[in-house]
Amino acid sequence: MTRAIQPFLIVSQDIAAGTPEFVRNALAQVRRAIPQFLKLRMLMLGCPAAEGDIVLDRVSRSASWTVDALRESLAPVARRLRAALIVFKDYPKRYREHLDRLCFSGYRRVPSMPAVRMDLNFLDFDDYLNTRVSYATRKNLRRKFRKAERGLPIDWEVVSDISPYVDEVYPLYRQTLSRSKFRFQELTRSYFCELGRRINDRVKFFLWRQHGRIIAFACAIAHDGVLRDTYIGLDYTVALKYHLYFLTWRDLIGWALKNGFHTYHSGSLNYDPKYHLRMALEPLDLYVRSSYGCLNPLFRSILPVLEPTRYDRIIRKFANASELR
Repeated sequence: MTRAIQPFLIVSQDIAAGTPEFVRNALAQVRRAIPQFLKLRMLMLGCPAAEGDIVLDRVSRSASWTVDALRESLAPVARRLRAALIVFKDYPKRYREHLDRLCFSGYRRVPSMPAVRMDLNFLDFDDYLNTRVSYATRKNLRRKFRKAERGLPIDWEVVSDISPYVDEVYPLYRQTLSRSKFRFQELTRSYFCELGRRINDRVKFFLWRQHGRIIAFACAIAHDGVLRDTYIGLDYTVALKYHLYFLTWRDLIGWALKNGFHTYHSGSLNYDPKYHLRMALEPLDLYVRSSYGCLNPLFRSILPVLEPTRYDRIIRKFANASELR
């Protein structure tokens, strides 16, 4: 009897992607001679575009049984598929009670770039500004909003199917992605369209227009009182002028409050504004080992140097940064 089915992917990943720019620049010189240096084929469990999950065993209804089965079977599968590493990617902190047992089989847990959250326990956005952020941040945000209001009007709407607008919004997503310091995956047009087709009752696409032209969009998943802000796209011909990052975030929070959500959740990266907006970190974990036992001690020793949060000074400022370890 089949007791659990756990999907996995085979991917090629630059394991130095989370290191500082000076390290990546040095590696670029090495890769002129050795193009695939530190770009490894790996067997990855988890979702490439979101947080990881573990399927429950059909008999015991436990994730621990599934983890035990995986730790016994993954290494030979990875070697057969020529994967140098096995990675459990971006698993929320609540899974540690199940996944930490992997450490007895040669895995090492290190922090991934964390998500963030904010409890929506205030009346409206003005109440949030008055009670949650510092005087300097409050003044700065209001100045940004006034400047945006002096420009051409910006209207916005919420839809559940992005297909009619995907040719307009996808270039905005790519613009924003290209400006990111770290790029771990790039989604396709069809990914956004399929969200609307497959989970139409949960996905929300926010569209901001100026003179009928879409200048920003956000993709969010709404479920059980939590609004998960997953992807954003901005038109950078006007984004900085109108402070679109903060304008769109204000509208998202206002919409969430009006529609009864109790928690806002956002993905990783871009931590400086999130810190000043008084969000809290949501730890995500990586569990990693080499597929080859003889190489695993060496890899375990260098893994802390490669882990992505090590070099981000802003992350250390969050009140709950200690939860990452």
